[in-house]
Amino acid sequence: MTVAIKTHARLRLVPLLAIALLGAGCAGAPVYTRVHVPVPVACTEPVPDRPAMPTEALAPGVAPWTLLQSALAEIDRREGYELQLRAALVACTAP
Repeated sequence: MTVAIKTHARLRLVPLLAIALLGAGCAGAPVYTRVHVPVPVACTEPVPDRPAMPTEALAPGVAPWTLLQSALAEIDRREGYELQLRAALVACTAP
């Protein structure tokens, strides 16, 4: 009979032990993890207007030195326009 009592006492102890262990796991400090998630945001940077290029306004058959002057002026104007476009792109993609 003593063996039956000891076995019965052990069976009652198992659920109490399980509850105690589960309660001890919950007693610790909560662990928080910061997660960085990229959020899409609409770009509000205005697109610069394309300038009129000097070679587009030339009539057919102009003198070669006039064409050369217009082409050189167009290079400078196009580089300025590209800088404006890059600045707008950087403003839209900056974190």
